[in-house]
Amino acid sequence: MSKRIVEGIEVEASTGNVFADLGLPDADKLQIKSGLTVEIAKAIRERGLTQAEAAKRMGLTQPKVSSLLRGEFSNFSERKLMDCLNRLGYDIEIRVRETAEPIGHLVLTHA
Repeated sequence: MSKRIVEGIEVEASTGNVFADLGLPDADKLQIKSGLTVEIAKAIRERGLTQAEAAKRMGLTQPKVSSLLRGEFSNFSERKLMDCLNRLGYDIEIRVRETAEPIGHLVLTHA
């Protein structure tokens, strides 16, 4: 990350992954989980579902939906979050492609 001074304040440009910027382990997975959680919250809001209604559709308890909507996604696997989106009426497409780098990355894109 590059540092610079803006109006007397030192700032750093993000890599695009706040979890990596913070030096957290499994930053790619955390970014994926975060993105899936945002999509779940959007789907619930757009459909006008209560937490109880969303919980029933997603096969969760209402307290778990509440935790998820507060950004507490560490206890959910990526697979479970994808299942929740499926149950809310979303298709998920996984694309695999070769990278020029020695180790690939997980990336969530929105259609």
